[in-house]
Amino acid sequence: MENGGAGILQIRQVLLFFVLLGMSQAVSETGSFLVMEELQSGSFVGNLAKSLGLQVSELSSRGAQVVSNDNKECLQLDTNTGDLLLSEMLDREELCGSNEPCVLYFQVLMKNPTEFLQIELQVRDINDHSPIFLEKEMLLEIPENSPLGTVFLLESAKDLDVGINAVKSYTINPNSHFHIKIRVNPDNRKYPELVLDKALDYEECPELSFILTALDGGSPPRSGTALVRVVVVDINDNFPEFEQAFYEVKIPENSTLGSLVVTVLAWDLDSGTNSELSYTFSHASEDIRKTFEINQKSGDITLTAPLDFETIESYSIIIQATDGGGLFGKSTVRIQVMDVNDNAPEITVSSITSPIPESTPETVVMVFRIRDRDSGDNGKIVCSVPEDLPFVLKSSVNNYYTLETERPLDRESRAEYNITITVTDLGTPRLKTEYNITVLVSDVNDNAPAFTQTSYTLFVRENNSPALHIGSVSATDRDSGTNAQVTYSLLPPQDPHLPLASLVSINTDNGHLFALRSLDYETLQAFEFRVGAADRGSPALSSEALVRVLVLDANDNSPFVLYPLQNGSAPCTELVPRAAEPGYLVTKVVAVDGDSGQNAWLSYQLLKATEPGLFGVWAHNGEVRTARLLSERDATKHRLVVLVKDNGEPPRSATTTLHVFLVDGFSQPYLPLPEAAPAQAQAQADSLTIYLVVALASVSSLFLLSVLLFVAVRLCRRSRAASVGRCSVPEGPFPGHLVDVSGTGTLSQSYQYEVCVTGGSGTNEFKFLKPIIPNFLLHSTRREVEENPPFQNNLVF
Repeated sequence: MENGGAGILQIRQVLLFFVLLGMSQAVSETGSFLVMEELQSGSFVGNLAKSLGLQVSELSSRGAQVVSNDNKECLQLDTNTGDLLLSEMLDREELCGSNEPCVLYFQVLMKNPTEFLQIELQVRDINDHSPIFLEKEMLLEIPENSPLGTVFLLESAKDLDVGINAVKSYTINPNSHFHIKIRVNPDNRKYPELVLDKALDYEECPELSFILTALDGGSPPRSGTALVRVVVVDINDNFPEFEQAFYEVKIPENSTLGSLVVTVLAWDLDSGTNSELSYTFSHASEDIRKTFEINQKSGDITLTAPLDFETIESYSIIIQATDGGGLFGKSTVRIQVMDVNDNAPEITVSSITSPIPESTPETVVMVFRIRDRDSGDNGKIVCSVPEDLPFVLKSSVNNYYTLETERPLDRESRAEYNITITVTDLGTPRLKTEYNITVLVSDVNDNAPAFTQTSYTLFVRENNSPALHIGSVSATDRDSGTNAQVTYSLLPPQDPHLPLASLVSINTDNGHLFALRSLDYETLQAFEFRVGAADRGSPALSSEALVRVLVLDANDNSPFVLYPLQNGSAPCTELVPRAAEPGYLVTKVVAVDGDSGQNAWLSYQLLKATEPGLFGVWAHNGEVRTARLLSERDATKHRLVVLVKDNGEPPRSATTTLHVFLVDGFSQPYLPLPEAAPAQAQAQADSLTIYLVVALASVSSLFLLSVLLFVAVRLCRRSRAASVGRCSVPEGPFPGHLVDVSGTGTLSQSYQYEVCVTGGSGTNEFKFLKPIIPNFLLHSTRREVEENPPFQNNLVF
């Protein structure tokens, strides 16, 4: 029966699934067919094409196929004829159980184009099952003094068929004492009842037997039988009586199973079987029957299940003593359960608030209730939390408690608390219950972003490419979430003249700094600005840091020769007496480099000479000196090419040309350049005397000018501010690259150089000095340069 019920439930689920599938699919038509159960495989069910109004050829061309969701292929389709055939024998009882009608649902899949057609197959029942009595023999014990018309219920027969094939009627063998009455229940099932028609006489007939037959409504009908035995019981006119009408017992709730609770005793004045007593529970509840058991012969009541005072404090049991004649007497047993401390305290949580905001005191974290199912001291309880935590318990009515913060919390110090609530009763032994709760502390924007450094120093090499990443600043926020999301920004510069917006930019998300344009060391060597970091809290908090950017020099300026000037109208010539000793200072090449550091360290070398070995150039100061004694065989005119090279990587260089004349003392007349015209040579020969006089005057003037320059150099060292007006500087128009500010020249506007003549070792020497004026004096310096006489007029005879 149980297997049949499970099968019926499964069939219902399959049918429901088919119904839902049919509703969800695009079903255009439905075909219904009827088939009797137990037909052989291959039996004809119906023509699908006619039922659905389709052409037989359409079934084949569209690839029609019968499918079902439970993968049972009960039907098969002949696409050539359109006939539906059974692929297996159908058992209606297996498919639908007692449900009527029994309808199976199938799908016809049309593949091209895709279409689902639903088929309903109704399985009709046949009378293939006979009624069956589960008990083949029924025993009825009926007292002989039972009144006429007494009804006795008999067991009904089961029939798996339904409808007219189900059980229809019951019959018994004809007899004078009983007849059968059929009762129909609300579920339309028929149950037989035995009705007493004639009084029974134990002495005349102590037992009756007859056959109970169940017939179904099939054609032909099927039947099932069972034997009914009626035992006539002798009259018993004495009722059993208990020793006590009321028993009262106390038992602890922790009593062991199988222990004796109480023994009840009764007796009967009858004799024989009528005096044999049997003890049973009368009208006992399910709890009593599970907890206690009575010995039918001795009347001992024993414990069969654990007692629980908190669930049931007492039991009232009616004990019935029945004699062999069916008469009985009753007594009541009251069992009082005694409480023991066997229940630990209980915690019932009403609400938990987590996370809780920091910096907020007396915040309710948890509301809960405690109780103990025991009674007396066993039910008295105390509640506590660890003292080292910033939380406190506050009691309320009806054993309700609240867990609150004792003081403001700091999430940055501790973001999570594991709290153990301990509840202990006062029983013996004491029992306790612990409840663990994890409380998270939510963030409040109470921490400003903090930079990893109060100031940052960044280095960037000049001539950098635009948008170059030059460094980063970083700030952290001890808060969390949006309160810890930091954005960066450039603060307005303290120097209003600093074009910060065109120099650098910052990535607001990660603090990366970028140079917006190419930097020039000669124009801007360093600048500083402030960077701000703000979080996204409400209200937002911020902090700032100082960033200093140092521009590193690159070797982007070639040496520039100040002396001799290369753009003069006439070449600069140097006179050397033939009596000069080795090491005689002929002149000094003065050059500057707009770079700094080793990029501005200059070295000099003689690149080309008319007569190699006659002159030499000191590598460090550019002095041109004689290398040996001069002789009469040495040529009068010499052309020297001096190379000036810096120490950068790669190095840059410049060249200058010197014209040297050898004279027999400074009275020798000035010799013309080889490029002069022959006519001019004749004119100069005529005015030789005039030139000699001019030469002598020039030498005197040069000596006087040297003395003045020496004095001016001394004064420049004492006061740099006064040195601009007293030191002689090269005059004339400077080359364009000398004042170039775009990074392509060799000397920027920020520098002005001085060339002073000083004396030493009895010879005239040139000394190059460092820049002496800042950028803001550039224009005034230029005016002073323009007012000075031409530099070459002071040196050329």
